[in-house]
Amino acid sequence: MPELDLSLPATSAYVAKALEEIGITPSLVGGSGLTFTLGNAATSGKTVLLRADMDGLPIKEETGLPYASCNGNMHACGHDMHTAMLLGAAELLKAHENKLSGTVKFLFQPGEETMHGAIEAIREGVLEDPHVDAALMVHVMTGMPLPEGTIVASSTEGIISASSDWFDICIKGKGMHGAIAGSGANPLETVTRIYLSLQEISKTMLAQGETVVISVGVIQGGTANNVIPETAVLKGSVRTFSDSARLKAEVMIKECAQQTAQQCGTTAEVTYIRGCPSAITDHDLNQQLINTIIDCYGESSFLDINKLMPGGRLPGSEDFSFFTREVPCTLAFLAAGCTSDGYIYPIHNPRTAFSDEVLHRGAAIYAGFALNWLKSNQL
Repeated sequence: MPELDLSLPATSAYVAKALEEIGITPSLVGGSGLTFTLGNAATSGKTVLLRADMDGLPIKEETGLPYASCNGNMHACGHDMHTAMLLGAAELLKAHENKLSGTVKFLFQPGEETMHGAIEAIREGVLEDPHVDAALMVHVMTGMPLPEGTIVASSTEGIISASSDWFDICIKGKGMHGAIAGSGANPLETVTRIYLSLQEISKTMLAQGETVVISVGVIQGGTANNVIPETAVLKGSVRTFSDSARLKAEVMIKECAQQTAQQCGTTAEVTYIRGCPSAITDHDLNQQLINTIIDCYGESSFLDINKLMPGGRLPGSEDFSFFTREVPCTLAFLAAGCTSDGYIYPIHNPRTAFSDEVLHRGAAIYAGFALNWLKSNQL
């Protein structure tokens, strides 16, 4: 029963019950989020945050699995896997709490898919009381030619994922009979021209050394074959790897819509929504994470993201990026299904599936990283 955005009452209750069964009482944060601490702040004064997201997507599941979603939503991004792994880490660290050289703060976060959850938790003070000094998230991957259980991390600091913004463009023209279309202002023509011009923006910025991906996911307008509608709508997303490119793309999209509409005798109303910035990793935390991966599962289980993706940057976005702008952070990606083993569908696909066999690895990386980082950073 996957739930959406910030309202995850059943999910939150399930996780809270699982935690209470191992002697942990969590507190609510960020809507349906849950947080708690383990360890002893007096030992070092340092605190590390472990974060997992819990929300699903408004996708009807088509996996045919016996435990497939039955409410029209789907965990197509593996957030149920993340939740399970962090629960495993909580059980591990609770059993070895006396070995913690500091404090581990846990966050089970809602609203990642809508980019609401992290910023809401930060506003409600999840990074304080006690103050968080470092943070880790683990994300599963599937539908890729990576051996199951491979753990991907970055050996270099800096940007590791793209920012994510959205735009809605509403074009207003003059509706009329299709037989006299040339006498009015056709919003569908405007939308078509804008769509083609947006692709040129990406090419222009690439020539200037900036990678920008503009994706149009919605084009709507009209209800009948022989009627020119009054309005038409175009919606899409924008991904960039730098704050400067992010701002430039926003300006260029707005100018493109307004100028094209004017040329076509229509008007354009542009709504531009800032989602999340690009995520940034910390060099020392990256090295600590890599050491933990190798200590737990050997060098053959580690893959440097720089060998997987051009420039070591993922084109996808992650609202954990809000945490990376506040405290030093690192990210791990866990291969939970290889294409050669039949896991051919990527995340956000109605048929995507994940292998449960890797769950213990995610739990161990969460717990091992917390233990090792706190030990290495005792005051």
